[in-house]
Amino acid sequence: FSFIHHTNFSPSLSGPGQIIAIHNAVYGRRDQTTCSYKHHHQNVYCSRPTNKVAESCNGKNSCTIYASNSVFGDPCRRVYKYLELAYTCECNSLAPVKLCSASDSALPCVMISVESTLYGRSDSETCSTGRPAEQLSNTECSLQGTLEILKSRCNGKRSCTIYASNSVFGDPCVGTYKYLELAYTCECKCLKGAVSLC
Repeated sequence: FSFIHHTNFSPSLSGPGQIIAIHNAVYGRRDQTTCSYKHHHQNVYCSRPTNKVAESCNGKNSCTIYASNSVFGDPCRRVYKYLELAYTCECNSLAPVKLCSASDSALPCVMISVESTLYGRSDSETCSTGRPAEQLSNTECSLQGTLEILKSRCNGKRSCTIYASNSVFGDPCVGTYKYLELAYTCECKCLKGAVSLC
């Protein structure tokens, strides 16, 4: 992607779960035609690679970079310069979601893919606030089939509201305060390409 001198780079990603990955960034001039405005540029070998764009944008879902001498320095005086970028929008893995019993959550995404689940209790700390010890002591409580239930409800959708409840999943261990632990990814369309903007 090429951006004219004094313009800004603001990639827009198509949804949650996407991050920017800068692969190459060069500021200056490498040819006579890009952003030439009908001027004949004799000096076409006046560019320098820069990692400022990668430092500012990598791993984020949005960023703005201005293509100017004040940001990148002046690799060649009296030559009209541009910023040339190669980047992709990549999928980002999301942190697992933990929902206490009788609570819900919406999963926003480009396309949800549920990876693993647990409905029950595997430790005594999660969702333990204000609960008596006897409701937290069974840490080998889990329900088989939770993954299939959530995959059928959520996979391939842009959003999915899930409710951590015995009425949804059943009660694998009576008397134990349960929670839903869910790991999912946003399958996204990863973008890449090249363009010159003048």
